[in-house]
Amino acid sequence: MSGHAASLWASDHDDRWSGALAGYDAAIAAVPSGRLVEHDTWYRTVLPSLIASRASGYVQHDEMVRITEWKMARGVWRAPNLVLVRNNTPEAVVNASRSAAEQIPHPTKPVTALVVLKGVGAATASALLAVMAPAVYPFFDEDVAAQVPQLGPVAWTNGYYAKYATALRERSAQLSALFGRAFTPVMVERALWAARGSATPAVIA
Repeated sequence: MSGHAASLWASDHDDRWSGALAGYDAAIAAVPSGRLVEHDTWYRTVLPSLIASRASGYVQHDEMVRITEWKMARGVWRAPNLVLVRNNTPEAVVNASRSAAEQIPHPTKPVTALVVLKGVGAATASALLAVMAPAVYPFFDEDVAAQVPQLGPVAWTNGYYAKYATALRERSAQLSALFGRAFTPVMVERALWAARGSATPAVIA
């Protein structure tokens, strides 16, 4: 982790946070994944509109698969997990995501609703929830968690994600008050990820 990343969490300076967030696109482009830029553009600019256009805020099977591909391309590629996600039925994906949407903004129930899907754990669930409700649910990222004091070693569990999300929500509220504008938990997560240093994510075929 770079010194910049290590100190960003504790910084109260708008220019530091805004600068880190502005570097997110470059950080995405620097990841050696052939489709991450394409996936990330879709994830941030197309998917929110698709979800918002549906009264109950669900996602379809192909969208859940692509969310998983985005999450893996940005972090660790786990091909067996992707196969499991693809093996979910379209009906199961719609039902689970609709149930999750209905339980927003509860801190844990939407995650529980999504992890019933094959291949979907807390991190993949958070990738969807970060689009559904960015003011409540940040994406669960290991490099970000490592920068948050007192969380301890990362555990890919619903309980650990709940602590992680709470910490980012609290920091987001503090920064919003300081800056006089909304700085969501998702913005906190992306700024910290962009400032994380130059380490290259591992790829598992």
